[in-house]
Amino acid sequence: MKKLIKEYRSFFEKNNIRSIIEKNNQKILDPNFWKDKTSAQKVIKEKNFHEDLVKSFENSKKEIKDLSDLYDLAVDENNQTIIKELVKNCNELQIKSKKNEIKCFLSNESDILDCYIEIHAGAGGTESQDWAEMLKRMYLKWAQNKKYKSVIISEHKGDEAGIKSTTFQIHGEYLYGWLKSESGIHRLVRVSPFDSGARRHTSFASVWVYPIIDDSIEIDIKEKDLRIDTYRSSGAGGQHVNTTDSAVRITHLPTKIVVQCQNERSQHKNKETCMRMLKARLYDFELKKKEKEAESLESEKTDIGWGHQIRSYVLHPYRLVKDNRTNFESSDPDKVLEGDIDSFLESSLYN
Repeated sequence: MKKLIKEYRSFFEKNNIRSIIEKNNQKILDPNFWKDKTSAQKVIKEKNFHEDLVKSFENSKKEIKDLSDLYDLAVDENNQTIIKELVKNCNELQIKSKKNEIKCFLSNESDILDCYIEIHAGAGGTESQDWAEMLKRMYLKWAQNKKYKSVIISEHKGDEAGIKSTTFQIHGEYLYGWLKSESGIHRLVRVSPFDSGARRHTSFASVWVYPIIDDSIEIDIKEKDLRIDTYRSSGAGGQHVNTTDSAVRITHLPTKIVVQCQNERSQHKNKETCMRMLKARLYDFELKKKEKEAESLESEKTDIGWGHQIRSYVLHPYRLVKDNRTNFESSDPDKVLEGDIDSFLESSLYN
């Protein structure tokens, strides 16, 4: 138990948690603090997050002391029933403390932001398009389980099943920090439900995660660098069907980044959403260059296929989900595809 609290304290000191809270308190005392509501809300969100961590830390220290005192008494009285119960409580406390320790890794400026998730089917037609839709469902189920809000911005259905591509946004606590490691190629191996010969197929889809930036982050976009196209959306039906060419696609010519939106009936609103997405993509592009996470964002996207996958989901001939970067594994792919990806996200934060 002493080792646990020592490790826990070291993470607080390493990540300057109390210092961050003090800086945010100073910002809130500024008479002009509420003039920029977007920036103020961001500061308060960050302050609350770190204060919750400190509160949990103090509670854990108290629990550890109480458990330690009770353990000494139980050992003196040789009460095995209480000793077993205390061991169980210690294990539960260690799990809770580990979760808070992981949150200490979310200290980058962009980690606090909400995020966009963009999914593209790889080569392979219906197989890959169905896989892309399975991934979309996995992330939306994860968000739903966390009670986070998600909104689909753009989607192109597959010719027979699944989706060719989709973009959606998720709003919640430190979402970009949690999900940024999901960017990459995801590989599925299974017996195809679309193959009458019941043969095994390998499918690929790309997932790209971008932070939703606010007005406090300035991104310079020149009008001459943009190509703006409008087109008729191809929704699945219902109240969001567009009857005019209201969908918008914007291409940033210098970087070849393309964003599109079709979820609003108004072309103007779709264009506004596209511009926000483009700013987010450009911000993420620069982050990745600075952090040297890849040689370049576009070179990562050149091939959605063999040799590029970050995670494999095998449903046949055995059942396993394995992250190729961290080597973390799960033998229950059904549970993972239902949105239980926390263990994969946590293992990525440690690496």
